[in-house]
Amino acid sequence: MKHERRIVITGMGVISPIGQDVSTFSRNLFSGTDGIEPVDFHWHDIVARYPAAPVKDFDPTLFLDAKKASMLDRFAQFAVAAARQAFEDSGLVLTPETAERMAVITGTSVGGQNTLEDSFLKLMGSKNPRAHPFTIPRLMSNAGSSHISMTLGITGPGFTVASACASAVHAVGVTLGLLRSGVVDRAITGGAEACLTFGTLKGWDALRVMATDVCRPFSANRTGMVLGEGAAMLVLETLEAAKARGAKIYAEVSGVGMTSDAKDITTPDVGGASRAIAGALADAGLVPEDIDYINAHGTGTRVNDVMETAAIKQVLGDRARHVAISASKSMFGHALGAAGALEMLATVLALTKDMAPPTINYLEPDPECDLDYVPNVARSMPIRAALKNSFGFGGLNAVVALQKLSQ
Repeated sequence: MKHERRIVITGMGVISPIGQDVSTFSRNLFSGTDGIEPVDFHWHDIVARYPAAPVKDFDPTLFLDAKKASMLDRFAQFAVAAARQAFEDSGLVLTPETAERMAVITGTSVGGQNTLEDSFLKLMGSKNPRAHPFTIPRLMSNAGSSHISMTLGITGPGFTVASACASAVHAVGVTLGLLRSGVVDRAITGGAEACLTFGTLKGWDALRVMATDVCRPFSANRTGMVLGEGAAMLVLETLEAAKARGAKIYAEVSGVGMTSDAKDITTPDVGGASRAIAGALADAGLVPEDIDYINAHGTGTRVNDVMETAAIKQVLGDRARHVAISASKSMFGHALGAAGALEMLATVLALTKDMAPPTINYLEPDPECDLDYVPNVARSMPIRAALKNSFGFGGLNAVVALQKLSQ
């Protein structure tokens, strides 16, 4: 499909288990650095150990003054930090007029989980009768997008998308629509999550989908997913606006597909995922032969990896066997609502560097997952166009198509 307003990426920022800036993230992404380790989670005298991918030694005062940082939940601190990096990388200088024509659309799945759990422990565990006065501003899911707009002075539309693990890619898709429609000319979009708490890990463990050691997407001996945390943000602009100010351009966001399975709250459906992939291709005006790389949802669970493999084959047909596929969660875990943003960044880097990141911890093929998952070592290869898949609980699917910029 031909769109009058073409949309490009001009800025990137990240806080992740494998890097707290784009340069470090990129180096560790392509070298196959594993950000997953055993972590102890405490509640009173109970200790639960799980493999997890934490962001280590994060200092929010590098991006916020200390007083303001103390008023934000960890997920919102991540959001502001990644957004400031992306904004600075873009080289934008806002005026009152251009600030009104810029949006902040972010995704998160659980929002201020650290604040929520801390509050519950104090109110009920310690029988403290009073909550912290900033409990609500800290835990609300829109805190990330709100603080980004306040920190950067962006006065256009701002809101948060919550669609479980597809939140960030849905946010990018919604942003793409706003930019194409002419409502805004620029936007910051992405996702943030800080979900590594005792209660969250126990909840996911109860679903019986957690890995016992590491994350091995698409590998025959995979045991499940590993939770991570972090944020990634992108600056999106119309091509016309980017060219007018001489901005550097990383890639073009050329299409989006968004669907609902309308079947089951936790079990993914091949039909819904396939329609999202096909929708992104159609919206971008691409055909299967144009796709060289896919950054998969790739959670490492038995059911999801088989479903995603089947969906890719259903849409791409014979081309599926010639496409490089990475599961980046093998390195930095599953950051829920931020996962798609971290993986969008990985996809943009793959395009710009003509290199497919590896799927690490891969040991042996699964007969039901029989595509090319770039096992363990990055691969230098031409990449013209790529897809980023995200599939969330509730049967909510979002896929974005990206391309090298063509004239």
